[in-house]
Amino acid sequence: MEYNFTDIEKRWQNFWATNKTFKAEDSSIKPKYYVLDMFPYPSGAGLHVGHPLGYIASDIVARYKRHKGFNVLHPMGYDSFGLPAEQYAIQTGQHPKITTEENIARYRQQMDKIGFSFDWDREVRTSNPDYYKWTQWIFIQIFNSWYNKTTDKAENISSLIKEFEANGNANVNAVCDENVKSFTAENWKAFSEKEKSDTLMAYRLTYLGEAYVNWCPALGTVLANDEVKDGVSERGGHPVERKLMKQWSMRITAYAQRLLDGLDTLDWTESLKESQRYWIGRSEGTSLRFKIQPFDSAQGTSFIEVFTTRPDTIFGVSFVTLAPEHELVEALTTAENKKAVEDYVTVSKNRSERERQADVTKISGVFTGSYVEHPFTGKQIPIWVGDYVLAGYGTGAVMAVPAHDERDFKFANYFGLTLPQVIEPTKEHDFTKDAWGEKEGKLINSDFLNGLDVKAAIKKAIEEIENKKLGKKKINFRLRDAVFGRQRYWGEPIPIYYKNDIPYALQDSELPLVLPEVDKYLPTEDGEPPLARAKDWKYRPKPLSSSGGGGAKATEEEYPYEHSTMPGWAGSSWYFLRYMDPHNGSVFADKKLTEYWKQVDLYIGGSEHATGHLLYVRFWTKFLNDLGHIAIDEPAKKLINQGMIQGRSNFVYRAEPLITRPPSEQHNPEKDEHEKLFKANPIFISKGLIDAKNKKDEKAISYINEKYQEIIEKLLKQNNYEVVNYTYNQITPLNFDVNFVNNDILDESEFKKFKNGEYKNASFIYEENGDYICGNEVEKMSKSKYNVVTPDDIGEKFGADTLRLYEMFLGPLEQSKPWNTNGITGVSGFLKKLWRLFFLSPAGGGVANATGEDASTAINITEDAPTKAELKTLHKMIKKITEDIERFSFNTSVSNFMICVNELGDLKCNKRAILEPLLICLSPYAPHITEELWSLLGHKESIAFANFPAHNEEYLVDDSFTYPISFNGKMRLNIELAATLTVQEIEKEVMSREDVQKYLEGKTPKKIIIVPKKIVNIVI
Repeated sequence: MEYNFTDIEKRWQNFWATNKTFKAEDSSIKPKYYVLDMFPYPSGAGLHVGHPLGYIASDIVARYKRHKGFNVLHPMGYDSFGLPAEQYAIQTGQHPKITTEENIARYRQQMDKIGFSFDWDREVRTSNPDYYKWTQWIFIQIFNSWYNKTTDKAENISSLIKEFEANGNANVNAVCDENVKSFTAENWKAFSEKEKSDTLMAYRLTYLGEAYVNWCPALGTVLANDEVKDGVSERGGHPVERKLMKQWSMRITAYAQRLLDGLDTLDWTESLKESQRYWIGRSEGTSLRFKIQPFDSAQGTSFIEVFTTRPDTIFGVSFVTLAPEHELVEALTTAENKKAVEDYVTVSKNRSERERQADVTKISGVFTGSYVEHPFTGKQIPIWVGDYVLAGYGTGAVMAVPAHDERDFKFANYFGLTLPQVIEPTKEHDFTKDAWGEKEGKLINSDFLNGLDVKAAIKKAIEEIENKKLGKKKINFRLRDAVFGRQRYWGEPIPIYYKNDIPYALQDSELPLVLPEVDKYLPTEDGEPPLARAKDWKYRPKPLSSSGGGGAKATEEEYPYEHSTMPGWAGSSWYFLRYMDPHNGSVFADKKLTEYWKQVDLYIGGSEHATGHLLYVRFWTKFLNDLGHIAIDEPAKKLINQGMIQGRSNFVYRAEPLITRPPSEQHNPEKDEHEKLFKANPIFISKGLIDAKNKKDEKAISYINEKYQEIIEKLLKQNNYEVVNYTYNQITPLNFDVNFVNNDILDESEFKKFKNGEYKNASFIYEENGDYICGNEVEKMSKSKYNVVTPDDIGEKFGADTLRLYEMFLGPLEQSKPWNTNGITGVSGFLKKLWRLFFLSPAGGGVANATGEDASTAINITEDAPTKAELKTLHKMIKKITEDIERFSFNTSVSNFMICVNELGDLKCNKRAILEPLLICLSPYAPHITEELWSLLGHKESIAFANFPAHNEEYLVDDSFTYPISFNGKMRLNIELAATLTVQEIEKEVMSREDVQKYLEGKTPKKIIIVPKKIVNIVI
């Protein structure tokens, strides 16, 4: 029988879908295992070969766990709200829903062809109202909650209101806005509805307030930090500026310490955990106030407050730097500095915080013209503005200590500011070259801190600052509250309406608030978000009950809804819970089911989500746990970041003809025609020749020039031009479709069809063997680079099982690696070898002839007992594959399968006792071929639930060992001996051999060194 992967794969994909083979049970006597992929955003381009890498790995684990007796939940869905579909809608007028559904259909088709064992009955889509009803519900729960620092968890806002009614806010220990005013119970009761709303807003975990955001005027929306790169939007490359706007935000900062502590409980990569630790950025220090000199009541405050982790360096402060967005910048700027400061602030606002943090080489700043007073010496200290200070960290102001902080050092050097030294380093240090930032040394030039070491000085400085009421000890976090509102259309409507400018949440019974239809997907002419375009989209309270019992009393009230939508991360912050109970219309997930499935056991996805999605999903999980909705406070026990499969771009090299004109020659019709001719008939030089030319290989240079001139002459003659001796002045590399290349050799006929035949008249200067060799480079897969390879192409040529195995074979899962099809034929050949094992003729000398026979009778398997060699090969493989999967080392598994099949082929093994366990071990990696062979072996049930074999150490014990025999340390021959021999028996056997005696030449050995199962060394 021939291995026809096309028919086999289609048949088993249909079988799995029809029989719901991979349906997870909601209760089982089996142990549970939940394996999850970060679900994709369905782009119009579909999947390329890099996308399935993590899905294949998770599928191997899911299938393996089923073999091991687990009830496996392995779901898939779509993160289907997003900016790309909206941008396409703006360009074409097509509703984002249509675009999204088309893209999902394409993704589903591609994933089905790869043979994933997803439970598709649990599919979720974040843009489905049945799903985002519960995203809105969670938003309302967070809106109706506050964070009690005493109990260290979120609580319903009703408990806070109760405290306000009884005692005011004097005893409230909450995470809230800074500078919340004190009030009594009597004050609270006297507050208007608006005053109560504003007061509660300062405590709510979802709140409406002013925040600095990344505003993109071209897109008309706020962007998250990870959607901005180098000061422009990641989508479209539009300029982005920092802007203070009224926005919905979530108080993720309330969970900063818990998010930090929780990392210690997780089996996640250390690099990812470090990314989160840095992003959360816990630091201990003190606040400290610097008096503004002279004080102007118009400024609204008499001091600048800073946060510092190094109060020991207070006497080394030589200037104070404000973030460009700091609220006091305008007030503190003197008239003569006004224009310079305004210009600087405008430029700085176009750079994101992430960009400003990363760019440590660019130094910029401007003097405000104002000063503060040093809190201990009374000296005047200049106030500067610098974009290395961030408004979102600390107070947006820093006390600059240039001798002991590197960025302050560079700033001071650049602008010629003083660098007072206050710490004596523990080793030789040149303060003219860089700062001494270590927390080591003795304090000098520091008044009451002199002579103390750094740690003692920090403690003493904080004590003195608190005694003088200049500030207080505090813990600070780099983590900022998450801006939640987006001025977009294609997202979840925020379930809020406004009555007399007071925001109110919808009732649970009023959900979902469905996304309305609009005439355009752009902001309104007044700058309102697209939802403001929706006609008759107003909140209308339910009719009131009539007191007379005569039915409902009509109401004509209507109020505007919130017009911003939720960010992309909203729906992805809880989707792992919805997979547990995807069709429940009463709750987001039944509590019995969340308690059964608990955490995700294995989560696989990209490291780019470390400080976005993975922080938000942990935040929402902890919140839902606080309110008792779920029993876990971390979403995933183990997380693996798969590496990126990079594209392997190919290049051809066009020789540009040199057509020179003397300065006096204004126009030469013939040369103009030549230029058109050469442009329409491009000449390409092979990479090997170019490399030789670059090495100044005279033979190669002569060969290229000769061939180039031949092509030029031919072109000129064909077009009836006089032959002119042209040369080329440069060689231009051009990207082209990698699908036209095999092992870097160009397929010329396909290349000439590229770009609708733009190069149909191309000529080539070949290598001496007649090939055109292309250049290559590893870079990100991109349509613009023509290096995108789709799984469809690979599946059509080689089959899905080959694709699955090859993606794993490329290298360790966590590492990035280039896509290169040069080795895929080896994997394809392996599967053909496997297939042939089951169709060996009875004589063991070939493949059985299946002509005219039923497929099931073509297979040739014996029930004979296996030999020791066959058992050793099998159990060696079982042991290695089990270890590989348990430690997620999938690339080494593929090579071990190959070794096993090669050895069994050499042994002409076609025994059921050996081949059935082999199929089960291979099944997670290559499910289609193994299902087919399993069926041909007579099994009625899917291989998916066959018990995974265990290895037996007895079969791995060697009966013999081949000893390398050395003479004076030089290996001369090998002798195979029984593995059970003692040292004395080994020596006796070795010395009895003729070959050994020949090397001794009649001499008696001085010493014989024997290491059992390693070496024998005879010293003469």
